[in-house]
Formats: sequence, structure tokens, C-alpha cells
Amino acid sequence: MMTAARSADSGLAGPGELDRYPYTDASGADRVGPPVWESAEPELGRVGRRAAGSRGRGLHGQLVQQLGQMIVSGDLGADRPLVPEEIGQRFEVSRTVVRESLRVLEAKGLVSARPNVGTRVRPVSDWNLLDPDIIEWRAFGPQRDDQRRELSELRWTIEPLAARLAAGHEREEIKQRLGDMVEIMGHAMSQGDALTFSRADVEFHALLIQLAGNRMLEHLSGIVSAALQVSGGPVTGCDRPNEASLGHHARIVDALVAGDGAAAETAMRQLLTVHPEVERVVPAPREH
Repeated sequence: MMTAARSADSGLAGPGELDRYPYTDASGADRVGPPVWESAEPELGRVGRRAAGSRGRGLHGQLVQQLGQMIVSGDLGADRPLVPEEIGQRFEVSRTVVRESLRVLEAKGLVSARPNVGTRVRPVSDWNLLDPDIIEWRAFGPQRDDQRRELSELRWTIEPLAARLAAGHEREEIKQRLGDMVEIMGHAMSQGDALTFSRADVEFHALLIQLAGNRMLEHLSGIVSAALQVSGGPVTGCDRPNEASLGHHARIVDALVAGDGAAAETAMRQLLTVHPEVERVVPAPREH
């Protein structure tokens, strides 16, 4: 089985490491030496261990996490064959675990399995870039800067509109819950509890999109949640607990309670433009 010790020691393959891995269609007897998957980049290894552990996943989930990160990071390049037997041997997991893991990756568009061809890595153009797992993997990989910029731009197309639409709905129970989230965030910030602040923040934005009453927007709420949960450099005013961020959240709730769609949209734009680097990506908030 994939032991905790092995998982913690191996991490992910660093750049160029997989070039030493004999991915060929040759038989086992023709391959030279054992497969090499060990990591040369400890930061990516820490990400893999943290993500796998935080989601409570078993062997199947850990393998999905490891292979997914290796593909997204580019260590397993497009059209690279994935040999189930070698994957099972490397991670000490059963054929069933390997097979189910590859099916999950196929559903995400990362790999394809075809008769007489086997399982191969697919190009980036085929990936489901809106999948929360892929968002996370990209945010911690070599594409981290592009991923965070793209997430910021995408949130600017989703959330100001959602805030405006939400103001037009009378679902008081959701508005009350939004107010509760702001209170929780304020208390968490005063206690220095960044984790509770983050969880309440994620819930706040999910509720807001739900209140918008647009099912297509609601379908995209997972993107916002994933954007809020990836760590690293700041993307928006939601990334770190501070008075400015809390104030913008409170103003959004006030505008929703008042039914003022324009004010809700403006407050959301202000929230998404707390950091100077975001202003270079998106326009300044409109005043009404």
C-alpha cells in the first residue's frame, strides 16, 4: 500500500525528473532500471501532502493528487504514456486504485484511454480548467502566476454581476446568513483566526452567487471557492483578513438588504481591487 512515509518522502517529480522515467511501450524486460518519480522540488511535495491530507482522501485520492499535480506541472507532458503497472509499482497500490484514479483524471480531461493506445496525457487545451482540483494544482505549480491572474479576471466577470442580481431577490434567509458570515469574519479577524475567516469568506461568496438566482452563475461558484482557497500571493481583497476587506463585505450586505444592485456591484468591485497588482488587470471600480 502507499504508506504515509513513502508519500511524505517522495513528493512530486521536479522539472526534468520524469525524463529519467522510461515511459515506453516496450515490455518490462526491455526497460532500463526502475521508474524514477522522486521529487527535486520540496515545495510542490509539501503542497501534495497538504492537499491530500486536508481532503481526507485515501489511497485513491492520494494517487489522483500526485498524478494530477505531475501532469499540471508539466512533469508528465502531453502525449506521455501512463503505464498502470508501473504506476502501481511506484506507489505500491493495487490495479483497482490505479484504474479508478486514471478514470478520475480522464473525467477532468487530463488523460485519455483508448484501445491499443493505452492511457496518455492530454494537452492543456483538453483540460477542464474550471475543475476545482485543476485550479488548485495550477495555483501551486509552475503556472501559479498565470492561474492567479486568470482567476482574478474570471472573478471580475462573475461576482460584480452576481452582487447586482442578488440585490433584486427577497430571500431574506440568505441575506441573514450573509450578515452572519460577516460577523464571523469580524470575530475571527479579532482573534487572529485566519482559518475561520477563510471558511466564512468562502461561504459568503457561495451564498452571494446562490442569491443571484442564476443557475449558470451558480454552476461557476466552485471556481470562486477554489480561488479563495488557494494560498500564496494576494489575488484579491479576500486573501488576507484585514479591515478593508471586512468593510467591503459589510457594504455588500448593506446594499443587498437595501435592494440596491448598483451599490452591491460597486462594493464587490472595490473588494476585488484591494491590491494594486489587481488594478493592472481589471478596470477601476465604477462610481454610481
